[in-house]
Amino acid sequence: MIRFIDEHRDQFGVEAICRVLSATECGFITSRGYRAAKRRPASERALRDVLLLEELKRIHAENYSVYGVRKMHHAMRRAGWEIGRDQVARLMREAGLEGVRRGRKPVTTKPAREPDARPDLVERKFIAERPNQLWVADITYVRILTGFCYVAFITDVCSRKIVGWAVSASLHTAGLPLLALEHALLSTGASRGRQGLIHHSDRPAQYVNLAYSDALITAGVSASVGTVGDSFDNALAESVNGLYTAELIHAKRLWESVEAVELATMGWVHWWNTSRLHEALGYRTPAEVEAAYTHDQDSAPVAS
Repeated sequence: MIRFIDEHRDQFGVEAICRVLSATECGFITSRGYRAAKRRPASERALRDVLLLEELKRIHAENYSVYGVRKMHHAMRRAGWEIGRDQVARLMREAGLEGVRRGRKPVTTKPAREPDARPDLVERKFIAERPNQLWVADITYVRILTGFCYVAFITDVCSRKIVGWAVSASLHTAGLPLLALEHALLSTGASRGRQGLIHHSDRPAQYVNLAYSDALITAGVSASVGTVGDSFDNALAESVNGLYTAELIHAKRLWESVEAVELATMGWVHWWNTSRLHEALGYRTPAEVEAAYTHDQDSAPVAS
């Protein structure tokens, strides 16, 4: 009731509002009672809420404004705040903050016409015990002023790190997925720690292409492909595409150019790899998972 009077006092005056309220089922408060309430010192909870609201807004904005209650709760705790999940939900409602919701992902690739005898080495089991054991790859698209541009991602299953990506105005193999693969191979080192690495994708023409297959063979990477037209056979890569679209691309109705998408994608990938909390990783970041694995390997006793 105090808030209601605050919102309308300049238009109607305190006394008039109190008279009207006294004749309704909304409740009753005198103008003297209102002024006494305004002079009363703010409670400890109210003061803390003010501080927490500012932190919630800051952390939410720093994470592309995509976190819902669960991730905001973990993010606030990581920032050193003792706060419960219900309190986070209440304050987010008050501030008008909410998480992003994913929509459906359009089809962006076409199956290859050439026969593909490569096996499915994953069989929907997107599990890896170490980084550089299993990568998943896929392509999505972004609407720009002149039509569309396309984005290819390669994601490490163990750490959820995007190890390679590329943006291009066309779907040609050399200009898109092959650039993403070259980026992934470069970012993970020439050959270190990639023994037994599997690269999994759908069966679109871009990944069946001879140049792409040769690049995998040259790097010593085993190719794995899912069933034609079945998104569940590459579900993790599809999920990365969906989150990219929901968290970054849908923030704008239409992107100006390929260059604008590429610059924004670079920032989003850095955030994804180093700052974004992943539920599948126990609300850790990909960088933290990689660092923990490296520390465990360095600390392991050497067999004599």
